[in-house]
Amino acid sequence: MIEILKQPWPWYVGGALIGLTVPVLLLMGNKTFGVSSSLRHICAACVPAGIPFFSYDWRKEIWNLFFVAGVLIGAFLTVHFLSDPDPIALADSTRTYLESQGITDTTQLLPSEIFSWEQVFTVRGLIFFVLGGFLVGFGTRYAGGCTSGHAIMGLSNLQWPSLVATVSFMVGGIIMTWLILPYLLTL
Repeated sequence: MIEILKQPWPWYVGGALIGLTVPVLLLMGNKTFGVSSSLRHICAACVPAGIPFFSYDWRKEIWNLFFVAGVLIGAFLTVHFLSDPDPIALADSTRTYLESQGITDTTQLLPSEIFSWEQVFTVRGLIFFVLGGFLVGFGTRYAGGCTSGHAIMGLSNLQWPSLVATVSFMVGGIIMTWLILPYLLTL
């Protein structure tokens, strides 16, 4: 059984399992799926400063905090007990392109030339982590939710704003991948 869990699952199995969270949450009391709102709940619980944005009954949404805790625990267990020791499989063209950009550590999901403590204090690290983190946070708040909330829950409920947000996420990702990332990798 453990060996089955260690193997990559086909997209149609993983996608179906993720998609099944929508009816389960709706049946559990009309709950909506999304992770970005959990940060607001944590701030409302931990920072009772009278800020209007955080002045609401966060206890009604405590299930969301348990959901996020479960995601974190599941990620920890997966990394430590269910990780595939084999290097990730990349297309030869992708590997060649990354190596031409100075990314030689292509055996891991997060290349150490970008995602390491040494890189945090460089210009590239400042752009990737600080500016990138700010833009993700701003975009999530501006769009009224994160990619998982809009693309999984919102599209399942046929919500027009979720379609607009999901298309915008995809367009932004394509622009980042093809136009901005090649320039950032040369820094």
